[in-house]
Amino acid sequence: MADAGSTSTPSSLRRTLETVRILVRAGVLAPGRPDKIARQLKALKTWGPTIAGGYAAATERAPDSIAVIDEDGTSTFAEMNLRGRQLALDLRRSGVGEGSRVGLLCRNHSAFVQAMIACGRLGADVVLLNTGLAQTQVTASAADNDVSVLIADSEFEEAYSGLPPEIPRITAWGEPASPGPKVPWRAAAPKEEEPPVPGRPGRLVVLTSGTTGTPKGARRPTPKGPQDAASVLSRIPLRSSDRILVSAPIFHTWGLAGVQLGMSMRATLVMRRLFEPEDVLRTIQEQRCSVLFAVPVMLRRIMDLPRSVREKYDTSSLRVVACSGSAMSPQLITDFMDAFGDVLYNLYGSTEVSWATIAGPEDMRKAPTTAGRPPLGTRVAVLDPDGNELPDGSEGSIFVGNDMLFDGYTNGKSKRTALGLMETGDRGHVDGYGLLHVAGRDDDMIVSGGENVFPRPVEEAVVSMPAVREVVVTGVPDEEFGQRFAAFVVPYEGAVVDPNEVRMKVRTELGRFSVPRDVILLPELPRNATGKVVKRRLPDSAPSE
Repeated sequence: MADAGSTSTPSSLRRTLETVRILVRAGVLAPGRPDKIARQLKALKTWGPTIAGGYAAATERAPDSIAVIDEDGTSTFAEMNLRGRQLALDLRRSGVGEGSRVGLLCRNHSAFVQAMIACGRLGADVVLLNTGLAQTQVTASAADNDVSVLIADSEFEEAYSGLPPEIPRITAWGEPASPGPKVPWRAAAPKEEEPPVPGRPGRLVVLTSGTTGTPKGARRPTPKGPQDAASVLSRIPLRSSDRILVSAPIFHTWGLAGVQLGMSMRATLVMRRLFEPEDVLRTIQEQRCSVLFAVPVMLRRIMDLPRSVREKYDTSSLRVVACSGSAMSPQLITDFMDAFGDVLYNLYGSTEVSWATIAGPEDMRKAPTTAGRPPLGTRVAVLDPDGNELPDGSEGSIFVGNDMLFDGYTNGKSKRTALGLMETGDRGHVDGYGLLHVAGRDDDMIVSGGENVFPRPVEEAVVSMPAVREVVVTGVPDEEFGQRFAAFVVPYEGAVVDPNEVRMKVRTELGRFSVPRDVILLPELPRNATGKVVKRRLPDSAPSE
């Protein structure tokens, strides 16, 4: 059976009991004053399990607990909720209401979260815009997603300068070139009447990575309750007492997950606007962070620091490093855990299916190439082209089922489904231990000399070479074989990579059809703001001798 979950479907009662056990262990469900618990439940009933509902409920339960620490200081749950209420009134004066769409173009800071609270109170959708988008992409994304108001950091004025002038701008961080409204940093209890509770919760629209073209808007579903948090918590041991450093961008699905999970647990979120590897270690030491949410390239940058720099900081408070967003090389996984301990958890998923599997330290010590196992309430299956389930060990298309599958793209399209599951666009197999292994994207596979080959095993082989810091492999046309691989290799500073040694390494480990005839040496790989390689920005391949 190619289901990476349990071999039998647990009953609703069993799942409920398991959910309760997980939430109690994490501290989400904990004893407290009955009146506070009653007000907390009332807030959740009013606003639903949204960002707005989460902060309203946390305010009733623990108003003076620290919710966010950023470069502007600390904010309690009560302060975050109050400022979100004030911003909701400001947005209403700009014409925002139920069903409106507000664009958010910001780095990680408290005003980002305030904006999501405010929109949740109005029933407005939030379109999370990638801070790495060019001006034309920002303009196109705003138009495609019907953005009526923009909340943005002042540093991105050039990026959003192409928007129609009738779209109001509200500054979230920094001083704009011309005077205008700003997200409130301090707020008193609103004197004017608050907007009525919306008839439906606002949605979060996350843009796809756009590594192959214009980003698409994907409508994220509203969480259905604590069971959604329990699903991730069943495989990643987060606690309500954690201080979570969210380094992954919040406009990215994984950074957003860090905010949502931290909110649901009433944990403290620590944010820095810019990622700098040494600053991450410094922040962990100064704020005694116990959890880090990151994308793989961030771990690569941390490991690129000299060992003397890494060991200068006390990171002993770190229990969990939760990573997602793209594949990690086995070498990086092993090196990182050797340096920081067995604290690494890798989530495989996508904007469309949320999570599919999670690999813990024990899984990755045994099999560094694994994507792990499905968490509670998630089913993963490997299907053939006709939608039939394949047995363990057989490679096919990966499909996922859980309660957080996306609601479709804003352009009206969706993903293919079969057996009640949704496709990820990746191929892989499940081994005899129930662990999922991802071979690569369906559209990354090439046919070379009649053989189906994927770039990921080639990348894993090349990056294990001592002189290689990073590599990306992609298919290019070939007159003789139809297609061939090209390898774009970034050497370590001062190291020398011999293209012939790269080819010999791949031929020895994987066979001749996987050998990259073109080996191109680069100082850096072109990446977007979430660290994914943008293959269309790679140079034209040319054989290296």
